[in-house]
This record gives sequence, C-alpha cells and structure tokens, in this order.
Amino acid sequence: MALHPQARRAVEASAGEMPVTDPDYDIAAARQQDRAEAAKLEKVPVAEVRDVDAGGVPARLYLPEGYDAVVVHAHGGGFVLNDVQVHDAAVRRFATIARVAVLSVDYRRPPEHRFPAAPDDLSAAIGWLDTQPGLADLPTFSHGDSAGGNLALVAALRHPGRFTGVALIYPFLDPAASFDSYRTAAEGFDPAEAAWFWEQYAASPADLTDPDLAPLLSGKLHTLPPTLVTTAEHDPLRDEGEHLVHLLAEAGVEVVGTRYLGQVHGYWRHVTVFDAAEPAMRQVAGWMRMLVERARGESPRP
Repeated sequence: MALHPQARRAVEASAGEMPVTDPDYDIAAARQQDRAEAAKLEKVPVAEVRDVDAGGVPARLYLPEGYDAVVVHAHGGGFVLNDVQVHDAAVRRFATIARVAVLSVDYRRPPEHRFPAAPDDLSAAIGWLDTQPGLADLPTFSHGDSAGGNLALVAALRHPGRFTGVALIYPFLDPAASFDSYRTAAEGFDPAEAAWFWEQYAASPADLTDPDLAPLLSGKLHTLPPTLVTTAEHDPLRDEGEHLVHLLAEAGVEVVGTRYLGQVHGYWRHVTVFDAAEPAMRQVAGWMRMLVERARGESPRP
C-alpha cells in the first residue's frame, strides 16, 4: 500500500526540519521545543496523576477510575529525545481507554547518560512498583514505543515472570540495521538518523551486541509472557519488529503481530493527525483486557 495521505502530509511537513545528524543539531533545544509543543495538546482528564520517585527514578503515575492492572511505560524518542511530559497526552488517553494505571518512567537519556542507564532505570522503577500496596499485586504489562519498545522488551527479559504481557509499538531493536525495510520502507525516518541514535545510546562498540541493548540477540526470548508487536508499513524499523514476532513464535511464546498499512514511524501518539493512532491504542488496550480477564479466570465477554 502507498503512504496513507495523512502519513504523506506528515512526511512532507517534516521534510524541512534539521536532521539529528546535522553538526548544528541542538539536543537541548529540540527537547525544549518538543515539551513546548506537547504542552499545547489536549489532555484527557484522569482521576489522579502524580509525579513519583520510583526507586530513585522520576516517573509519573496515572490512576484512572476503576483501574485493575498496571502498565510500565517507556517513551520513545531514539533514547535521546522526549520524556514523560512529551508523552503525557498519549499516556492519559491510553490509561483512560484501557482502564489501567500507568507508570511512565522518565529514564536517563544519552548522550548525558549512555547505556545501560536507561534499562537500569526501568529495572529500578519495576522494583519500586513491587513495593507499592494496591499496585504490586495487579496484572502488570511492559509497554513502549520505538526506543521505548526496546526498553520495554529488555525490562521483560531482565525480569522473567514479572509481567502479564509485553506490548511493543514499532520497537527499535537492531543497531546493525540489517533488515530490508531500512532500504525499502524508510519514508519519514532516515536510516542515518537511526544510526545516530544508536551512536548516542551505546557507551562503547561492544554495547551494540549486548542483549540488553540489542534484544534480538537475547537467548532468553523464550521467557517472555504473551507479547503484542505492532509495526508501521512505511518504517525502517518494520522488519525488525516483525522478525521479533517470528522469533517469539518459534520459541513458543504467545505472540501477535500487526502491521498498520500506510503508516509511518511515530504515528501512534498523534491521535489528531493519524486516523490509525487511536485504533492502535484500542487494539493494545483490548489485548491487555483479554489477558487481565484470563489472569482472573473470567470468561470472555460475548
């Protein structure tokens, strides 16, 4: 399928932006601009939202009415960009749709804090969650988009048996960029920029083959709980996400893979721009509800 018209317009609108690979690219200014743009977005009301110290890691906890499960969310942004504030509108919407509490983790980012700072922060936040009355015993999911998908997957691999499920939105998994989609489906996300993000994240060349950074190399994929992976058709990361689905299926993990046709990387959290964004959220939410009901021994709803 060709680019969806909404995706095509988004690609055209971003064509004039300075790439991260430009020597004049200012990371601090980009972060500030992203936060300013995020502040303009509509915020769905949530019963309680509070910033917490999650085992020494700043995080934001969303508690909608009637929540009966918890999601540990890692935001995307190439490990370098975005934060809990930039993802606030999307997380509020998702928490409300799915009726789940969400712990959105403000992990340390490179280049100031390189690997393994981010996965260590996710592990610390999970440890904190384990001590929280009313949350620790609920079904818990690991969730993330793009680089956050990498961190969500690594968190589940680091903590086998801890999660009810893992949901990954176009995850960023392969620092070697070894799949065909880097050459055939790279609209809107330049593979050179993808390589730059890995360069910022890795503290040394050896890190690029560490399973905590490159989880497709993990020997523990068989330990994962039920997993959902969604990809975008016109995204250089498409094939690595779908390869993960294949690896998990071969390892005997319960896994579902969905490709969103016509879409580009990043569409998931922009519900006012992409018609596919909210349905994608609702797919993840429905899949989580299914697993929550299963964990409780409830019959499927008619």
